[in-house]
Amino acid sequence: MATILSIVPYKIFPAKVGGQKGIALFNQYFARETSLVAVSVNSNDPQQATGYTMLNQLSDSPLRYINPLYFFSIKKIIRRQKATHVLLEHPYYGWLGILLKWATGVKLVIHSHNIEALRWKTLGKWWWPVLWQYEKMTHRTADYNFFIQDNDRHLAIKDFTLDDAKCTTITYGIEWNTPPSVEERNRCRRALLQQHNIGDQYAILLFNGTLNYKPNLDALTVILEKINPLLLASGLAYKIIICGRGLPAYLNDLADYENKHIVYAGFTDDITVYFKGAGIFINPVVDGGGIKTKLVEAIGYGTRSISTENGITQADAGELLTITGNSNWEAFAAAIVHACGLPLPETPASFFQKFYWGNIAKKAAAFIQG
Repeated sequence: MATILSIVPYKIFPAKVGGQKGIALFNQYFARETSLVAVSVNSNDPQQATGYTMLNQLSDSPLRYINPLYFFSIKKIIRRQKATHVLLEHPYYGWLGILLKWATGVKLVIHSHNIEALRWKTLGKWWWPVLWQYEKMTHRTADYNFFIQDNDRHLAIKDFTLDDAKCTTITYGIEWNTPPSVEERNRCRRALLQQHNIGDQYAILLFNGTLNYKPNLDALTVILEKINPLLLASGLAYKIIICGRGLPAYLNDLADYENKHIVYAGFTDDITVYFKGAGIFINPVVDGGGIKTKLVEAIGYGTRSISTENGITQADAGELLTITGNSNWEAFAAAIVHACGLPLPETPASFFQKFYWGNIAKKAAAFIQG
């Protein structure tokens, strides 16, 4: 069995948003297949690391990413733990992983959550070409490369000139491997109708995301200014529930939109009720990279989803997922209206085979040990 030293460069506990869940749950399930020790920032509570040991060795300061002293402290941990592999979450600690590989002989694994340079490019950062070269060097030096989706893997193999045999897709996952029952979905719908004083005649549309993250904020603006006016004109009986923290001050009074069928629920501790109770999850996100974790969760809960092309690929979602062109909001709104008149299909078994964390962790472990 491989002994993995995972370097987790930021706070992931409590795991609330997709990026935090993507590391916390991957490590939790990966620890069942390997011997895993994590090195992370001081703000993480080691008691929340399920099934593995977490060591608070990294500062929470932004300067932690360039602190050369970590090479010496982590090298000692590698020797003490007899680690065979170092796993980096994201490429930013590439310099550290490369030095540790050269100094100790460990195998280097890069767990990519996006092609980071391209994500920053879509966000308008001028320095993305510098990150591209650094990211390329890091992946080329690694012994194994995990990519979040097939598109990222294919792009990296081609543009970073990587060895295909050293690359695999290790996607974001979910912790359940069957969809909720019809009774459970109906119970959650009734709870949402009651909580938000919505009449039974309305279809519930859901949008969820951290709203101070530009791609999600842009998507919210599209909902308010593009999609919702089209839905109002269609005559559809619906309510759009917006969930998420970080709403900008200029949108704080979303009560102005109540007469336009918009309900702002804010941050909720139990988003599962919203995923299960909604009739349709909408994802009009056109910027950012990687896989849209909330789409994976929505489909896993058996919720019909409408998404742009940028939202998700190779989802094995069957009829649960409708993909429209990026920025074609007339088609997006038409897909919502059409979906509201359809019976809910079953979630394909292949979806859970691909996106259940237990299967994902087994695949990752087999890849680096095979």
